[in-house]
Amino acid sequence: MTKDALLPHSQTAMTVYSEVAYHDLEGFATDLDERERIVADLGDKKAMILRNHGTLTIGTTVAEAFVRMHQLERACSIQVFALGGAERAGLNEPHQGVVEKVADQARMAQDAGVAERWAWPALLRKLDRIDPSYRT
Repeated sequence: MTKDALLPHSQTAMTVYSEVAYHDLEGFATDLDERERIVADLGDKKAMILRNHGTLTIGTTVAEAFVRMHQLERACSIQVFALGGAERAGLNEPHQGVVEKVADQARMAQDAGVAERWAWPALLRKLDRIDPSYRT
């Protein structure tokens, strides 16, 4: 597990970068106090990296939450792959204006229902090809 947060070093990361909150692992979230801290740490974000544990996403629909998770997981995978081949100092730092533009474009796409209309059906078709047993 890296100490770095999600870096906006790929277009995929830029689509979720501004929506990610963080929570440090405290053990199993069986205590009400920790669950309240998770909610507080999430704040107004729609994705969370639970350090040393995993990821969490929310949405107004299952499609929105699932597509956001897909993007977050892809962004994390790209980052791990990139950092495996170079020191962070060797990675290209995108211009902040580009990061903000991509984040804005992703928000506009989300508001337009892109997740529900295109991404969600495409991901379901892919899942059907891989293992359709989830439908039973």
